[in-house]
Amino acid sequence: MTKVLAIRSSILAEASASNKLVHGALSNFQAANPAARIVERDLGTHPIPHLDIEAATGLRSAPVNPVQEKARALSDKLIEEVNDADVLLIGAPMYNFGIPSGLKSWFDYILRAGITFRYTEAGPEGLVKGKRAVVVLTRGGLYSEGPMSVMDAQEPHLRTLLNFIGITDVTFVRAEKLAFGPEHREAAIAKALDEIVAEFRPALAAAA
Repeated sequence: MTKVLAIRSSILAEASASNKLVHGALSNFQAANPAARIVERDLGTHPIPHLDIEAATGLRSAPVNPVQEKARALSDKLIEEVNDADVLLIGAPMYNFGIPSGLKSWFDYILRAGITFRYTEAGPEGLVKGKRAVVVLTRGGLYSEGPMSVMDAQEPHLRTLLNFIGITDVTFVRAEKLAFGPEHREAAIAKALDEIVAEFRPALAAAA
């Protein structure tokens, strides 16, 4: 049975292009594979707390108080969801050239030494094996090419974070120029949805 972990990270709820794309993709996938198990996390409506000294301490060493225990339990749950999935579908809008702080917080709780990665004499090694990720990038401008590409701190950051924990089979689908007008936005979203379905369907079939 295919297991999909879907992450939404936009703060814009139904007005969000990335949320719309994730929802459309999941609807398509569920219709094509009714047996698929889908776990969803909406970081916009149910945000992961940003790290503070108590949370960071609880993730790095044995918790010594309830606040640290709560942070450790949340991290354990998020990592369990990742480990249990065959495919990750991540919706990631571009905010000020990077990723939403809520998505960064999710990764902050996922990246744990000795659990999802480890340090070796040859360098860091990701411990999350055999996963595939499809990342939906939504952007108001054009950043995949041209003069604005040097400002893209979104896609490289996400690739680094995923690769670091061992998820190296990553496909990025971009919906760009969303702020160029309604026609551009509608066309970009439709094209991106087609690309997501085309990329995701083989993974579903293989894991079914």
